[in-house]
Amino acid sequence: MRDPFIGTREAARRRDFTVNSMMEDVLTGEVIDHFGGRRDLDEGVIRHIDPETFIEDPLRVLRGAQFAARFNFTIAPDTIELCRDIDLSTLSRERVEEELKKALLKADKPSIFFESLRAMDQLDVWFPELKQTIGLEQDPVFHPEGDVWTHTMEVIDRAAAFRERVSEPYRFMLLALTHDLGKIITTAEKNGRIHAYEHEVKGMPLVEAFVGRLTNEKDIKDYVFNMVPLHMRPNVAAYSKPVLKSTNRMFDAAIAPEDLIWFAEADKPVFSGNDAFSGDRDFLLERLKTYEETMAKPYVMGRDLIEAGLEPGEDFSEILAYAHKLRLAGIEKDSALKQALTYARKMRKSKAGKGR
Repeated sequence: MRDPFIGTREAARRRDFTVNSMMEDVLTGEVIDHFGGRRDLDEGVIRHIDPETFIEDPLRVLRGAQFAARFNFTIAPDTIELCRDIDLSTLSRERVEEELKKALLKADKPSIFFESLRAMDQLDVWFPELKQTIGLEQDPVFHPEGDVWTHTMEVIDRAAAFRERVSEPYRFMLLALTHDLGKIITTAEKNGRIHAYEHEVKGMPLVEAFVGRLTNEKDIKDYVFNMVPLHMRPNVAAYSKPVLKSTNRMFDAAIAPEDLIWFAEADKPVFSGNDAFSGDRDFLLERLKTYEETMAKPYVMGRDLIEAGLEPGEDFSEILAYAHKLRLAGIEKDSALKQALTYARKMRKSKAGKGR
């Protein structure tokens, strides 16, 4: 039970940070500030009050980091040192995710949250994969900013600028946070160059472990696990300007096609003295518009095949998949139906011949 006679100083001492310990007398308007909260607020400092009471709740480590990110404050050195020895393993996933969400969704520079945890040596329990990106080298031609950690921090800060444009901001920010975890297991040097071939696919077990540790929401997992393997394709397409069906297939594979473009903006390669491969957002947006127009047109469905005389069978899904490829290639429905029927009959004839 709360003690109504505890007094203002003792009540303030039990708070987490000095900036949260100030009180106002509702009768007189007097600000009661026992621990220098006003000074720290003016100076932009997150400072713990009492080391004995502070460590009672390990969540305060994450709260300090997310306050620093949201308000662009620095954490006092003695508070950072105190946080180093606090065990975060007892925290529930829900409490950790709540602080993570605040940092990712309310901070202009979410990187401050993770940089603060890095300074506290508190990445191991909840963000171990991110810690493994520290010092992980990249090709300096493509990534003059430095290691994978630095790149990831820059990407989440740039991604924050697009939060209002995407389908759902939190899952978009998780995409930004996890997109390059695959480099942990794929980075290698070949012919004097650093490569991470297929990191977007081979790294999925790391992405799944990271996201699964923080949330059990199926829609979030489905989104991140779908988008990470696709994350490199928009900037490659913006540079190479492939045929229409190529970008149609890319957008069709994505849960949120437009989000893929905004992520490409956040992940846009930066080259030393060479901006030739910087992506082309206008090209991608124009291709997305074309994709949406294509998908709005009439297309071949199962009933169309049946009405045309094709008997339903176990191979119907394969035939419809072929028809869908024709749709993505921009083939009009009537022509696509004829081609799908021809494909189906040839396939069935071939299978019947093999069965003799």
